[in-house]
Amino acid sequence: MFKRLNELSESHGALRAGQGMVAGVIALILAALCFLGVLAFHFPQYLTTPELRRSYNVDVMRQLLFWSMVIAGGLSVALIVLGRVRWLAASAFGLVVLSALLGGHKVPVGSFATNTPYIGLDWFILDLMGSALIFIFIEKLFALRKDQPVFRPEWQTDFHHFLVNHMVVGFVLLATNLMVHQFFGWAANDGIRGWVANLNFWVALFLIILVADLVQYWTHRAYHEVPLLWRIHAVHHSVKSMDWLAGSRQHILELLITRTLVLAPIYVLGFSKEVIDAYIIIVGFQAVFNHANVSVRLGPLRYIIVTPNFHHWHHSQDAEALDKNYAAHFAFLDYLFGTAVKSDKVWPTDYGVLGDYVPNGFFKQLKFPFTWKG
Repeated sequence: MFKRLNELSESHGALRAGQGMVAGVIALILAALCFLGVLAFHFPQYLTTPELRRSYNVDVMRQLLFWSMVIAGGLSVALIVLGRVRWLAASAFGLVVLSALLGGHKVPVGSFATNTPYIGLDWFILDLMGSALIFIFIEKLFALRKDQPVFRPEWQTDFHHFLVNHMVVGFVLLATNLMVHQFFGWAANDGIRGWVANLNFWVALFLIILVADLVQYWTHRAYHEVPLLWRIHAVHHSVKSMDWLAGSRQHILELLITRTLVLAPIYVLGFSKEVIDAYIIIVGFQAVFNHANVSVRLGPLRYIIVTPNFHHWHHSQDAEALDKNYAAHFAFLDYLFGTAVKSDKVWPTDYGVLGDYVPNGFFKQLKFPFTWKG
């Protein structure tokens, strides 16, 4: 059983409906999330994010955990009874049983220390479930490539990236905050920070997105034009199928560098917490949506706002698209700086790194920037 699970985890092929594999994988992932959720209830001080735990409705979280266990258990039992991928269904059912034995949705939560080091397990669970439900629905409703399955080729690699990059969110936030204060603290000016903090909410929101995207644009452009940085960024570009999970393929070094540089002006200028929270929601949505398998262009607005169509071109192997469309939020920046794609085609043909020299597999991609000789 464990050998088969490991082979599934390390494989790179698509999963097609009709053999029970899709239902089995869904049951296993949901069962694993339930198990992690139970652990988070047992050890909230180490496994939950302080900023999130203050806003939770614990009863809602318990109901979410309960029904997730019911669905995962139900799918597992159905597959076992039908004789479909019993090894996979049994693994999922075992995790559901283990979660129930550990207390399930009824784990009591008492008082606990709030200043402990933590792993954002709760953020990983909620983000995965929320993103999957929302964006898979959107992709089915507005599909660009209708024959592309949900579990398309290389989904395992991108799922590993999603898991690691979200599980270490606490470390990433701590590291980026330390670097921002260490390297950019000298630039903070109380007068400017006070003025920015008191701006009208909508003016400040536009300003924070513009400032962040200007930094993002030039940082992104540097990843493409500086060979040493391209070694890191090539991992992100190696994805050959665009969907909601594709944006998760990002080397941890790129995550640290980009977040530090983007957060620096936000910290220096002193935007209010409400504006920063709104920006985080917007950037989180766009980061996923613009990689999604959706046929969205937004008419003339596509020259102002980055859309999936705009960003799909950035990931294309087509000659006219190489090193183009760098912006993350405002497409007009690429038109302003002369790096917007010009093509007679509406959508690109192929995705990925030209030459396809980045290896498949999370750990191989983690080592790639330090071993690539090209």
